[in-house]
Amino acid sequence: MKKRLLFIAATIMVLTLLLTACGDNSESSEASSDDELVLRMGSWRSDDVEQMTAYLAEYSRLNPGVSIRFEAINPQDFNSVIRLQLENGTAPDIIYSRSFATGRELFESGFFADISDLPGLQENFTDSNRAPWTASDGTTFAVPFIAVSHGVYYNRDIFAEHNLSVPNTWDEFIAVCRVLLDNGVTPLANGTGEEWDILETLFSAMIVNYVGGADQRVLYERGERRLNDENFVAAFTDLSQLSEFLPNGFEAVTYNDSQVLFSLGSAAMFVDGSWSLSVYDDVPFDWGVFAVPARVASDTAICFQSDVGMAMNAATEHPDEVRAFLEWIATQEGADAGARYLPTGFFSMSNFEVTLESPQANEFLALNEGRVTDSRFMWSELIDLYTPMNQAVIAVLRGTLTPQEAADSLAAAFDAR
Repeated sequence: MKKRLLFIAATIMVLTLLLTACGDNSESSEASSDDELVLRMGSWRSDDVEQMTAYLAEYSRLNPGVSIRFEAINPQDFNSVIRLQLENGTAPDIIYSRSFATGRELFESGFFADISDLPGLQENFTDSNRAPWTASDGTTFAVPFIAVSHGVYYNRDIFAEHNLSVPNTWDEFIAVCRVLLDNGVTPLANGTGEEWDILETLFSAMIVNYVGGADQRVLYERGERRLNDENFVAAFTDLSQLSEFLPNGFEAVTYNDSQVLFSLGSAAMFVDGSWSLSVYDDVPFDWGVFAVPARVASDTAICFQSDVGMAMNAATEHPDEVRAFLEWIATQEGADAGARYLPTGFFSMSNFEVTLESPQANEFLALNEGRVTDSRFMWSELIDLYTPMNQAVIAVLRGTLTPQEAADSLAAAFDAR
């Protein structure tokens, strides 16, 4: 009996400790021992704790009495976890908002505040950069924070060894791949082992060359243009040419495998996003980036993905302090702080000019100059076609669907929505 009572007492003590530990997340914000207000920020970017902590510390230095605690959630779990927190009243004060439909749905459910009148929001961001966080009625619910870009990483040393130049057209790109392959070099590191990356990085970087910018994308979203038209068939036709230039056994090559192949110099190129820039800081060769070329050089466009918006929890107990932080993001000072502290390859979406330390980051950002840019094709209104499009891309690369069949499968999926 005595042992049983001891066990019960120990159990109660453990439960008490657990409840105390969990108590930090049950409040929208808290005050530190010196009465400093601590706001919470929820994010899916678990890799950015160090950088964002430094960025938020800069804000606190400029605004004494308020600090912001960065709370990262596992990326795969973020959507479900943040929704649950919003529903049960334990969500952070400031929340990373995904672009387009996913963020818009949380606003329309009443979880994100209307910040349309936030100072600087209209003046310091273009309409197209606000669009991913703008509801159908024109209400803006997040400050555009960071975007990422897509392009081709290439090993300059390998290019020099084989007297190759950066290609300006698709035919030139294929010719470069051919020379590399004929000389025993794997041209492209991309694989389909994890599936998501072949669509989100490679095909997303390609399709904007065939479709055009946002004004053309919306025609497909409305059904005014078909997903099996000549543009999509052409994109899948060119995609099919890449199969022989991917690593042997590309069907099992994961995203991490691809990064390793490029890092080791075992592949000359890797179609990827700017978020990977820092991965190659210490590689033993010279490298750069270029745009995935279109069939006609002047048609080359850039996938510039609107990645993160900063939203206010509509239920925060400190709306004034949250708005003050969001206002800061929309200033030159906030943009400059982002350039200093945010991870390499994540770009400000404001109209302000900023200086980036990484030469490759500047090179990536310069790809936008004079070119049409748009977010990932399926990210706005066609996110429900993500899986059919992903499977079509993989099937074309594996040779189990022809380009026409792949395009037809997308058109059929669109009709079945």
